[in-house]
Amino acid sequence: MEIKIYYHHTDCGGVVYYAKYLEFLEQARTEFFEGRGIFIKELAARGVMFVVARQEIDYKAPSFYGDTLSIDTRITQPGRVKLEFICEIKNQQGRPVSSAKTIMVCVNADLKPQAIPENIREKLT
Repeated sequence: MEIKIYYHHTDCGGVVYYAKYLEFLEQARTEFFEGRGIFIKELAARGVMFVVARQEIDYKAPSFYGDTLSIDTRITQPGRVKLEFICEIKNQQGRPVSSAKTIMVCVNADLKPQAIPENIREKLT
């Protein structure tokens, strides 16, 4: 996924505000799911949701207003109930900006952990 950096992504110094990366990661995961025919809104209507249980981010270099970032998203270690996403964010020169690991847990409508439905697991692996 690519994302263009706009003024509203930056702090007073023109550098992307660190918390904006959480939004970028959310967008990348959504695109990852949709690219495999999995639509979050449809899942939620059926009582299947994924929630973030843990988030790690390593900031390696700043990005700035006007940059275009690419976000490579993949799943490692898919479990019965949880997914581990790894994201690598690079600038338009291909230099690493940030890397992240997100642990998501599948939950039901009551936000209780549940097994990832088999048809979803098949699309993700």
